[in-house]
Amino acid sequence: MYQVFLFAYLMISKAEFRIWSWCLISGKITEPDKVFETAKCVLEDKGYRISDYREIPYGFQFRISHDGKNGLLRVYVKKNGMINYDFSQFRDKSFKDTIAGALDIKIAGNDKKSPGFSCQKDKAGRNNGGFPDYGYPIIGTDESGKGDYFGPLVIAGVFVDEVTAKKLFSLGVTDSKLLDDYKIRKIAPEIREICRDGYSVIEISPQTYNRLYDQFRKEGKNLNHLLAWGHAKAIEEILGKKDSKRVISDKFGNERYILSKLQEKGRKIELIQVCKAEQNIAVAAASVLARERFIKKIDQLSALYNINIPKGAGPGVIKAGKQLVSLKGKDELKKSGKVHFKTTEKILNQL
Repeated sequence: MYQVFLFAYLMISKAEFRIWSWCLISGKITEPDKVFETAKCVLEDKGYRISDYREIPYGFQFRISHDGKNGLLRVYVKKNGMINYDFSQFRDKSFKDTIAGALDIKIAGNDKKSPGFSCQKDKAGRNNGGFPDYGYPIIGTDESGKGDYFGPLVIAGVFVDEVTAKKLFSLGVTDSKLLDDYKIRKIAPEIREICRDGYSVIEISPQTYNRLYDQFRKEGKNLNHLLAWGHAKAIEEILGKKDSKRVISDKFGNERYILSKLQEKGRKIELIQVCKAEQNIAVAAASVLARERFIKKIDQLSALYNINIPKGAGPGVIKAGKQLVSLKGKDELKKSGKVHFKTTEKILNQL
C-alpha cells in the first residue's frame, strides 16, 4: 500500500493526491451522477459556471468557467469507489488549484481535522460532522437510478422524529453511496420496520419515465420537473399519515419545482434543499430505501432477459444494451431503459 501511495504522490498534484488518497482510504461507493451533482453544487455556490457533463470512457467530463478562465475537468469513478480527478486540461495553474481546493474541501470534509470544519451534535446525539441540525420531526427525500440507463427512477421519502432518529443511527444508517448492495438489502427492511407508517417509495418504471419525460419536454420542462413530481408525490404520501412542517432533500433544482406540486394539493411546508443532504439521517434513510428498490429492479431485469444488466451508463451498459436489442429488438429499450440518454444512440450505432 505504501508503494501505491508513493507512486500516486509522485505522479499527480498534491490537491489531486489528497482527493485520491481520501477516497481510497474511505472506500466510498459513489455514483457518477451524484459525484457530478456534488461538484456542481459546490462550485456554483462559489460563482463558477458549470456545463452539463459528457460521458467519456470510464468516467465523465465537464467544463468549469469563471472570469474569463475555464478548464475541462475529467472525473473517473472506479468500481471500488475510488475517484480520480484529472486536471490535465486546465491551462491556468492557479485556476486549477482553486478548483481542486474547493473540491478537496467538499469531498474530504468528513475529516474532522479539515480547516474550517466544526463538529456538532444533532438532537439525536449523533455527531453530524458540522452539517446543520434542522431538528425533528422532518421528512427526508432522495432518489436512485437518475444516472443509470437501465431500471426505474426511484424516489423515497422517510419521516423521522427524535425517537426514530436514534434507532436509525444505532442501526448504522448512512448515505446509500457509502454502502454496498449487501448492506443496503440488509438494513432497508429494518428502516421500514423502524419508520413503519412514515415512509414512501415511488417507482417510475422505464416505460412511465420515458412517457413522462417526453410529455414534460413538450411542455418546455426538464428532468428537474420530473424529479420534483416524484419527490412531491413521496412527500404527499407521507403527509397523509404523518405531520411535519419541514422537508429536506438534495439540491437538484429550484425549490419551487417541488413546492408548486405540493401547493397544488394545499400543502404548505418549509423545503430545505442543500448539497450533500444525505448527511441528514432522514435523507440517508430515504437514500437506502430508494437504492434497495432500484437494485431489486435491476436484478429482476437481469433475470427477465437472462443478461447481466449493469448499473450506470458506461461500456458494460452499452454491451448489455446491444445484447438486449439483438434478442428482443430496439423497442425493448423503451421498456427497460431511459431512452433519452446518449447511451441509446451508442447502443444502436454499435449494432
